[in-house]
This record gives sequence, C-alpha cells and structure tokens, in this order.
Amino acid sequence: MKPYHLSLALFAATLCLCESYTLRNSWAVASNDAVSEEEAAPAVIVDNSGLWKQAYPPLVLQDGAEKPKESGKSKTEDAAPVSSASRVFSYRMEEMKAPASAPSPPPHQETARTARYMAHYSDWGHLATISTQDKIKGLPFGNIFSVSDGPKDNSTGVVYFYVTPMDNTVADLRSFPFASLTFSEAEGDFCRQQMYDPEDPRCARLTMTGKMVEVNPEEVEFAKEAMFSRHPVMKKWPVEHNWFFMKLELTQVWLQDWFGGVSLIPLEDYFKATPY
Repeated sequence: MKPYHLSLALFAATLCLCESYTLRNSWAVASNDAVSEEEAAPAVIVDNSGLWKQAYPPLVLQDGAEKPKESGKSKTEDAAPVSSASRVFSYRMEEMKAPASAPSPPPHQETARTARYMAHYSDWGHLATISTQDKIKGLPFGNIFSVSDGPKDNSTGVVYFYVTPMDNTVADLRSFPFASLTFSEAEGDFCRQQMYDPEDPRCARLTMTGKMVEVNPEEVEFAKEAMFSRHPVMKKWPVEHNWFFMKLELTQVWLQDWFGGVSLIPLEDYFKATPY
C-alpha cells in the first residue's frame, strides 16, 4: 500500500473511533441519528384488544422506565372493544392489595392445628381428579384452583371453590365427584426463609381427600364472602361462564410436616383445631 493510502485509512479509522455512540434497543447507533421515542422504548404490549393489555395496566411499569409518548388523540378514539375474555383479568390495581403475611406455623407436633393453618392461609391448591378427557380418560388430572376456607378472621376448615362448567376439572367431578386437594407450605415465605426444599419433610404438605359438592343455597352467601374477600377479582369474572360455588366434604386429612412419617388426622380433631 502506498504511504498516502495508508495515511488516509488511518485518518478514517480515527474519525470512526472518535464519533460517540449510544445503545438503543440493543443496536449501536450514532448519537447524531434521530431515534424516535417509540423506537427506543417499544410498548411491552402491542395488542390493543388482547387479554394482557387489560391484565397489565401502565401502573405495573418499573419506576424510571421509559414510557411511550402519548398521542394527541383521546383514549376513547383508539380504544378497541374489550372482549369478555379480556375482562376476566381486568381490574383496578388498587383492589389487589398485597396479602398480609401469615403468622408463623404451629409447632410440628400439633398436627391438627398445622393442617388447619395450611387450609386457612393457603390462597390456592392443586386439585386432582379422575379425567374424562378423551386421551387421558380414567387417568389422574391435576389443576390449580384458588380456594378459601372462610374470610381471614373466620376459618371454618371447609374449603370453598368458585368454578365454571367450562373447566375440565368440573367435567371430571360431574362424572366422579371425589378429588384430592394438596397444599404446600412452600406457597408462603416460611420454607424459603428456612431454606427448605419443597420436598423437605419440614416444609409441610397437606392433602385433603373427599367429595366435591355444589354449595347449597343456604350456604352460598358465606361461600361468596369466603371467596371474594380473599380473591376480590373474582367478582368481575364474566357471568356468561356460569360460575358457581363448590366445597370439599372431607373423607381424609393427610399431613407430612416433619421427619418420621405422615399423620392421618381424625376429622373431629381437624375441625376442633384452630389455625390462629
């Protein structure tokens, strides 16, 4: 290469190195290039009529995050019709208060009280049924359900559910109404604080087996208070899904909360105990 060609190449490389760059959207662009705010911070949710736009209002954005520029149009002009499916998860954020921390669990020797404690302070559990689905007919099928055994200050030990006939589990129960409901202490903070693995016997597991029945009319108001006080968003779930209340009539209470085997808790002891 001739000397003057080498000089020109070195000069061009120096100019490139001196020009400042900024990082936008994981791409390096020259700082003097125009980048629109929409390009720099694309909206997390782009489906204006989709389920998740209703589920996650702007309040969930982290502090300090760039927000899309508001257009001059009114919100009502651009708003797409919201389907009933979207409304399933549509609610004001202030209604979803952080759940109060549960008190420390009872001593592991108090098995009936531990079972009541778990049934009362668990917000959800795993319900196992015998499937009616074509490909797994007759096999076990598990599903997650929100539950409540009463408002926070009124534990009954009877676990209530708010369900729809559209759920595969409900179809299973109409064919064979017996089921097992499992809770794990790993749902709360206790096992994490103690650094217990969810399968560690000291991280308690409770399985309640019995018959799932529809709540009778005289009990519906209490079931509604039990569920809606613990899961307020349920009040806004679409009525066309024909929601109704069920409860678990107990046959057996199985608990593992320590080393050395499991406890089968007599129902009388279970209902006598208190979770508080």
